[in-house]
Amino acid sequence: MFRAITTASSRRLPVLLRSTRLQSSTAGRPDAWLRVRRALRYGLGGLVAVGVSAVAYYEGAHLYIEHFDMKQEDDPEAKKWQWDVLNSDWTGDPAKGGTDPALGYRVRHILHAAWSAYTDEIPRSSVVIEESSQPRSLHVIDSRLQQAEYHLWNAISLTEDKFAKNQVNPSTFVALLLRHAAVSEQIGVGPFPRLAKEDYERAWQYSSDPNLRQFIAWRLGDLNHRMGHDTDAVLWWDRASQLTQGSNQDDGSRPTSIFSVPQTPLAQRVLSSVLVSKSAYLAASGNFKDAQVLEESALELLRSIPSPDSIASASPPQALHSLYLLQRSSLLSMHLAEVLHAQRRPIPSSVQWLASAAESSERVARILTGSPSHADTEKQNTIPNNKQLLPVYAKSNSMNNPAKALLRDARRTTAEAWNMMGILYEDYEGAKSHSAFECYERAVDWAGTAKGSDGECQPADDVLDSDWEIYWANYQRLKTVQEMANPKMSK
Repeated sequence: MFRAITTASSRRLPVLLRSTRLQSSTAGRPDAWLRVRRALRYGLGGLVAVGVSAVAYYEGAHLYIEHFDMKQEDDPEAKKWQWDVLNSDWTGDPAKGGTDPALGYRVRHILHAAWSAYTDEIPRSSVVIEESSQPRSLHVIDSRLQQAEYHLWNAISLTEDKFAKNQVNPSTFVALLLRHAAVSEQIGVGPFPRLAKEDYERAWQYSSDPNLRQFIAWRLGDLNHRMGHDTDAVLWWDRASQLTQGSNQDDGSRPTSIFSVPQTPLAQRVLSSVLVSKSAYLAASGNFKDAQVLEESALELLRSIPSPDSIASASPPQALHSLYLLQRSSLLSMHLAEVLHAQRRPIPSSVQWLASAAESSERVARILTGSPSHADTEKQNTIPNNKQLLPVYAKSNSMNNPAKALLRDARRTTAEAWNMMGILYEDYEGAKSHSAFECYERAVDWAGTAKGSDGECQPADDVLDSDWEIYWANYQRLKTVQEMANPKMSK
């Protein structure tokens, strides 16, 4: 019987073993499933954490732009000289800075993107746009400006309905229009001048701020002239001039050509710019006598505006204001030299005015970059082509853009004045004129910069290629003549 039981047990053993293996294998399934669920839970948690971090970073970046980068100007001296009126307002809340909350979440974020694109200092790429008019043409523009213009256009499109329903303050909408107009005008090709003109016209319609209206009238004058609408250009320039005098041009009063010094710094800058624009128009249209009268009276007016005893003793905002007016007087001096030459006046008189223009513009460029004067050092070390703005201007929300534009204009004016002096000397003294050669050399020094290992001279970043080709051709031509006359120069 014992054998029978043993045999029976031995027969059941494989079954028991199989049962044990089965139980152990099935017992492991809940553990594996738990591990899968745990991995999924941790994975989803990680994705949520990454998403939350990304959103936090995105919103944090926008908050930083809103409260730090786009903040309103808080320097009382900059406000005193009115640099904040046009240059630091991105539809800001006057009390807090940044963007107007009434615009809504989406539009405010779009404006942050526009600001980021516009202030990006690294040129990443260029964009080619095709003009639809006949004949068709292609234009290459900076992608930063293109992105800023696109974002601002979207912001205006999304705000128009709110503005029509009185949900957005008119000053906010005007600020949007002015920002888009400024960027479109800076692009300057294709349809963008027309878009800028339309923006300024709408801003003029909705704005009641005297400071903005005189600025808008000036810009509309320049844009109309650029588009060939000279009659409208003169009307807008006259309107801007009268507004700087504190009168309302809409009251039907007759424009005057006799101006007094405007009371506010912004009005002084606007009037000086209007006089430069109108001077260039009169000269280009052949009205030389009228242009001469305007230029001489404008120069006298600018000289009568009080200036600091020295730039070093002035505050940076006051110094920038004085340099702005000095650059405008430089342009007027250059225009006057051209007009006198067109009227066949003695060449030395034109050379004198050009020398004054070159000296003034050189001074502007050196002060803005902290470069020594020509009298303090050698020529090659005194031309600030590759030098940047002083930090006090580069880091200012309200003075950065006008200072950069002023530096660019001063460099261009200096090069143009020296080149024109070279032309006059060459006409006066002949092709072997050493004075003409020195003037051409000076123009190339100011317009060009050495690039590459071979030190080849090329146009500076803010010099037009068309201008550079003229300066370089004049310099090379007289250099060849000088070397033939004096073989030691070529050694």
